[in-house]
Amino acid sequence: MIFEHDVVIVGSGLAGLRAALEIAPVADVAVISKVFPTRSHSGAAQGGIGAALGNEEPDSWEWHMYDTVKGGDYLTDQDAAEVLATDAIRAVYELEHLGVPFSRTAEGRIAQRAFGGHTSNFGEAAVKRACYAADRTGRVILDTLYAEALKRGIKVYSEFNLMDLVLNGGAVKGVAVYELATGEIHLFKTRAVLLATGGFGKVYKVTSNCFANTGDGVYLAYRAGIPLEDMEFVQFHPTGIYGLGVLISEAARGEGGVLRNREGRRFMEEYAPTIKDLAPRDMVSRAIMTEIRQGRGIDGRDFVNLDLTHIGKDRLAEKLSDISSFARIYLGVDTATEPIPVSPTCHYMMGGIPTDVDGRVLDERNAPVPGLYAAGECACVSIHGANRLGCNSLVDLVVFGRRAGKMIVRDLEHLERKEFPETAGTDVVRQIETLKTRTKGERAAAIRGAMQQVMTDHCSVFRTERGLQDALAELEILKERYQSVCIDYRSDSFNTDLLDAIELEYLLGLAETMVRSALARKESRGAHYREDYPERDDDRWLKHTLIRRTDRGPEISYKPVTITRFQPKPRTY
Repeated sequence: MIFEHDVVIVGSGLAGLRAALEIAPVADVAVISKVFPTRSHSGAAQGGIGAALGNEEPDSWEWHMYDTVKGGDYLTDQDAAEVLATDAIRAVYELEHLGVPFSRTAEGRIAQRAFGGHTSNFGEAAVKRACYAADRTGRVILDTLYAEALKRGIKVYSEFNLMDLVLNGGAVKGVAVYELATGEIHLFKTRAVLLATGGFGKVYKVTSNCFANTGDGVYLAYRAGIPLEDMEFVQFHPTGIYGLGVLISEAARGEGGVLRNREGRRFMEEYAPTIKDLAPRDMVSRAIMTEIRQGRGIDGRDFVNLDLTHIGKDRLAEKLSDISSFARIYLGVDTATEPIPVSPTCHYMMGGIPTDVDGRVLDERNAPVPGLYAAGECACVSIHGANRLGCNSLVDLVVFGRRAGKMIVRDLEHLERKEFPETAGTDVVRQIETLKTRTKGERAAAIRGAMQQVMTDHCSVFRTERGLQDALAELEILKERYQSVCIDYRSDSFNTDLLDAIELEYLLGLAETMVRSALARKESRGAHYREDYPERDDDRWLKHTLIRRTDRGPEISYKPVTITRFQPKPRTY
């Protein structure tokens, strides 16, 4: 079946919905989502959305911008960081006016809490900058924006999976999608496509990401010849529930929680003397792993404790009820009386599809690809540089989702709807038929599990030349094994077995870009920590990595970091 819309947005999280709300008054916009919209992963964000409102302590957008640049270990493009910090204040008040039920101060203002790496007076002390709704901030913002989308009559195609980008003469003219309920392949003709497909944490064995985060939009852009930017930078959140990866928000430490080793000692005082447990996430994750490596994990095991017991039962119920619920459900732990076992979990991808500050996707020449836009975690603006600050993700989504929507509206004047190539969708049909008719081979789960173990062993918190080389060799073997992947379930209806096999191609391809980019960058910066190159090297490596798929294999190149206000200096807390 063929559908026609002026604009197609792939992804119904905060970036996609915010863009759709911007476009809907002036053009026919549709949202395609692989899950029901309120199941989008934006709803899992717990702790807050960053904006220098100054409701509880003095603050300024300049300080927010500085923290974003410093937190990103100076790989952040500073023009993008300034856009984020200055527009964050407007964005939060806009959400309030739309009906987001933020927590309140005694005076009735939006309440704010401290978050890792957010400081006052250019690094002097921690500051309360995270605007929050208890510990379910993403959930209530997502519900609010989806309600607005329904009110405005925006068409949403739920459980439609992106399968390919359709190009004509170098311009994107539509998408091919797979409908989960029927197994049909549909073509969407459009003048503009916005990718808002989120991250790809399922590359790793333990992750806070949902099962839908398999990098669909990022990989399909890469497969279409678009370069990917800074793929070596992967954030491991320091406090995932041990063994599961379910997130314990930074809000827990923002409300006073502390990390303790087997000796009961608050060890972050040694790693970040000024802001301690509220240091940036890459630093806290490395500190936890160092404690574990040196035998100070709890009972000599590979986790430490997050202690909330001193916060008090009433405050935990008011500010951290979801977190307390997670600990009780998954571990049987009462956070009022017992610590939570935690260890780092794959959480966020700083890299992705390169865009400008208006969401236009950039090709290998740094020129906009006609008709193609990206926003949210799948995009690399680059706001987050080498390490994203906590509570900068939600504000990224609504600020740059809105900007992408505005740019699409402006561009629609000269974007034409052309005929699809005659071959549109044929590769997708062929791929599905091959998987359905193959009777012998290997199941996707075994290959996926092996890939996740390789990435966890060799390309996570700590990295080395030898480990990355081993990972690359093992990924080549897994890619060969994938050529004979087969499925057991062959029905057209709700064939998740088929989708698992298709998504595995995406994950394997993205894993390779991550390892190759990490192998090439011979320094340590932010979340990319090379034990064989432990120092940051601005002379050689203050630049963004680009990796592009070619007929000769993946090729790496670089582009400069935009520096406007803050010159790189040692990153201490």
